Amino acid sequence: MLKKSAKRFFTKEQKKQIIHAIMNAELDTSGEIKVHIENNCEEDVLDRSAHWFEKLKMHKTELRNGVLFYLAVRSKKFAIIGDVGINQAVPENFWDEVKELMGEKFEAGNFSEGLAEGIQKAGSLLKKHFPHHSDDINELSDEISFGKN
Repeated sequence: MLKKSAKRFFTKEQKKQIIHAIMNAELDTSGEIKVHIENNCEEDVLDRSAHWFEKLKMHKTELRNGVLFYLAVRSKKFAIIGDVGINQAVPENFWDEVKELMGEKFEAGNFSEGLAEGIQKAGSLLKKHFPHHSDDINELSDEISFGKN
């Protein structure tokens, strides 16, 4: 399974499941959720996810409330990072529950389920700090992005 490239790691149906989870989570929160998948992460996973956060222009949301779910499939690393607006509003250990839930699913080999459930959980947790408003616009594409490595 780990020989698959990032783009082929998930089936078409699993990609739809993940995108659907993003769309549903964003019904609860004004937070903007993005998933980025690549093959390898040769550096610290938080540094690498911060690199992609900026490259994907996630810091350009009006409320600075973007959230990146980063997954390096061959390196078996993942991270969740939020923009400054979120980090200023939530406790330091805010993502721990989501990471734990995802980690358990990943350990069992259920990657799409783990991502989808993690995204849904993030949406519910963010709702308290960043509720959805009727005039919210989707500032970031819900499509999964992929690295070239």
